[in-house]
Amino acid sequence: MLSGRDLVNETARAIAFLSRIPVSDRHFANHDGNLSKTVAAFPLAGLLITLPAALLLGILALADAPPLVAVLTALGLQMLVTGALHEDGLTDTADGLGGGRDRDRALTIMKDSRIGTYGALALILSVALRTAALAALLPVWPALAIPLAWLASAAASRAAMVWHWSSLPPAKADGVAASVGQPDPASTRFAIGCGLTAPILLGLLVLPFAAVFTSLIVSGVLTAGFTAYVRSKIRGHTGDTIGATQQVAEIGFLASLAIFL
Repeated sequence: MLSGRDLVNETARAIAFLSRIPVSDRHFANHDGNLSKTVAAFPLAGLLITLPAALLLGILALADAPPLVAVLTALGLQMLVTGALHEDGLTDTADGLGGGRDRDRALTIMKDSRIGTYGALALILSVALRTAALAALLPVWPALAIPLAWLASAAASRAAMVWHWSSLPPAKADGVAASVGQPDPASTRFAIGCGLTAPILLGLLVLPFAAVFTSLIVSGVLTAGFTAYVRSKIRGHTGDTIGATQQVAEIGFLASLAIFL
């Protein structure tokens, strides 16, 4: 069980790892760079990282901005905050898994920083599906409910990252994910618990509970399916597949909300 101070430090480290938000050096005092326990704070870090873009979306919605303009502006801010970290993982993963004839070739392609056809299509679909989902919700739900739905997806999708990470061994012994450690079981359980609790609480307080519950199920099924596919293709996770998991889970959550609204 994390103490209050430990949770603050791990959340700060998670924010530094998952975004470009500056974090004070005091949170890294005597820290060896291992993220085995830091993953416990990924859902909370996801909430905080998404908060600026969610607030902007709420303000634009209250100002009656056109839905597509409001959502794309907010998504642009979100990608600036994260440095498009997860989108980069999605494109590399799509290129590797789509173009790699075997495990070694797939891993080689994923390491290449250039974007290919599969990666470009995956990125376009990711932005388009999230934009379409949020834009579909704006005319139907109260303006302040949409940012809360996005925050719920942020927490759930960061928990999905941890589950994917903990479910597979490293695909590369010298990869980024391998270098920062494997999530420990207690931290994984804590992250998944937080990733489920945040959307459920929001569903009870503000959002339609049935829609949120259904979205969690869809997001979880997609995460499990994606993880099984990655296992079959490269027999382990990489930093790219962990980032891609966040995108898959968030798309599933938001698209489900739009479908079942």
